[in-house]
Amino acid sequence: MIINPEIEKYAEKYSTPEHEILQRLNRETHAKILHARMLSGHLQGNMLAVFSKMLQPQRILEIGTFTGYSALCLAQGLAEGGLLYTLDINEELEEMVQKYIKETGLESKIKLLIGDAMQLIPTLDEIFDLVFIDADKINYAHYYDLVFEKVRKGGFIIADNVLWYGKVLGEKQDKDTKAIHDFNEKIQKDNRVSNTLLPLRDGLMIIQKL
Repeated sequence: MIINPEIEKYAEKYSTPEHEILQRLNRETHAKILHARMLSGHLQGNMLAVFSKMLQPQRILEIGTFTGYSALCLAQGLAEGGLLYTLDINEELEEMVQKYIKETGLESKIKLLIGDAMQLIPTLDEIFDLVFIDADKINYAHYYDLVFEKVRKGGFIIADNVLWYGKVLGEKQDKDTKAIHDFNEKIQKDNRVSNTLLPLRDGLMIIQKL
């Protein structure tokens, strides 16, 4: 995280409170799961929910479920009859994710698919209004290419962690940092889209297909 922690606390204080179920999911993730910082959290979760509510999408694709926090936030804006597909390779978290999906009453709106996203995405015969990429950084560019033709004109792709703890500014970059930087460069040069890099939490790249 690159935002001043005190500023983040202030922002959380003056934002709609985290839902009680999301609070419990947040606590359980931090208590039981390694790399708990991967969870979207209060502010980013609110932002994703607001964005989804503005779009009222029929179809959402999430690449990288983790413990399900962002999926629950994104699903809040689904139109009537809408569906969110969320993909993750870690089958060990499936039970936890499904538990919270059931608690929120979203079983009919969220479909969890376990497996390699590179293989799963081509099997999805859908046109998406919104795609959220938050998985392994090395493959961001590949995920983008795989989903692009499945996103409707005017639809959005949001990619998380595009500032990568500020490491994108460093001259010496590890493979994940370089992959993120290369992804950002790729988006900036893509004349098929309009994009804004939002410095919220660890960076969100907001991409609209023209």
